[in-house]
Amino acid sequence: MKYLYGPIKSRRLGNSLGINLTLPKTCSFDCVYCQLGKTGELTTSRSEYIKIKDILEELKTWVEDNRQAISGIDYFTVSGSGEPTLNTGISQLIKEIKAIPGARVAVITNAFLLHDPAIREELLQADLIVPSLDAVTDSIFRKIDRPHPDIKIEDIIQGLIALRREFKGKIWVEVMLLKGINDDIRHIRKLKNVLEMINPDKIQLNSPVRSTSETDIASVAKPKLKKIKLILGEKAEII
Repeated sequence: MKYLYGPIKSRRLGNSLGINLTLPKTCSFDCVYCQLGKTGELTTSRSEYIKIKDILEELKTWVEDNRQAISGIDYFTVSGSGEPTLNTGISQLIKEIKAIPGARVAVITNAFLLHDPAIREELLQADLIVPSLDAVTDSIFRKIDRPHPDIKIEDIIQGLIALRREFKGKIWVEVMLLKGINDDIRHIRKLKNVLEMINPDKIQLNSPVRSTSETDIASVAKPKLKKIKLILGEKAEII
């Protein structure tokens, strides 16, 4: 398969069939911890990077060949080797997946476009949105996520707050914690204040355990992760 991968057993999503919407690696971030390596095309420009009709043809073939397995899929996960909301056809894809009986859709996103009401509307048919929020100050945001210069952390935060007002499904915010970069307790308390405004259903704390884009990235020790979890409250979980 060119655009679908899995099903895989995901720590977060259960049995997940992944769907890739961009060419590798097309993204608006160049995160230091990314397991896919450095971003080849750092962009904020939306385009139909992969034709939705081609993805749908492959999905149709997979469904026809795996009808007995569909009931075991927890989520059809829109993600892949870049930022999926960059693909202008994401709304159509979600709609077509939702036409499969019993199918649930998860969207994994870096949330940079959620300040735009039109983009938020494109995602409203999904069942679950998993946005990342690794930092709430500009300096830490740029150090970790290395975004396109036009992207502002304030816009991402406001977009997530607006998404919570409009979206009827689940929102699980993922926070990637890196030793010595965003795990300072002062930053964690600022993060807590922002997360309270966003009001997600879950806060999923993660720290790198595999190879990363940059070699000097270190994971946060378990005792520190547990302390951060306690600060962030009952919605937080270590994944």
